[in-house]
Amino acid sequence: MKKILPILLAVFIFSCQGNAQKDQKKTQEEFEVSKSDKEWKAELTDAEYRVLRKAATEPSFSSPLNDIKEPGTFVCAACGNELYETEHKFMSGTGWPSFDRAIEGGVAYGKDSKLGYQRNEVHCARCGGHLGHVFDDGPRETTGKRHCINGVSMDFEPKKQ
Repeated sequence: MKKILPILLAVFIFSCQGNAQKDQKKTQEEFEVSKSDKEWKAELTDAEYRVLRKAATEPSFSSPLNDIKEPGTFVCAACGNELYETEHKFMSGTGWPSFDRAIEGGVAYGKDSKLGYQRNEVHCARCGGHLGHVFDDGPRETTGKRHCINGVSMDFEPKKQ
């Protein structure tokens, strides 16, 4: 038993030094919309800033966007980039707006290992803002994907009649 504890400790330490410590997202200069941290802080609400710029997660079931069913487009709250259409939104029961696909070219993907295991991160392709994550437990009859998106990272634009 005394030999197992040091081995487990060593495995844990080395696993935390791997991808979990590396930010694999594009650097901010690679995005069409690029601003300093100070500029983002001045333009975004505290909640938007924490999620979009610091990759925080809003509390589940806290977003009014969960209830949106009318036709329209969900856009990035930081730059207005079109991200998702209502027609691809579904009720996942997770507490966050969920979509089975994004608007082509609207989002970009990266890797996130902050929780100690690798997840597929979704961010705005125009400004790099963190949106959420994509999982393989979405509707099987469509894409099988679930884009689990922080509502605070988006605004909704109803379809014009």
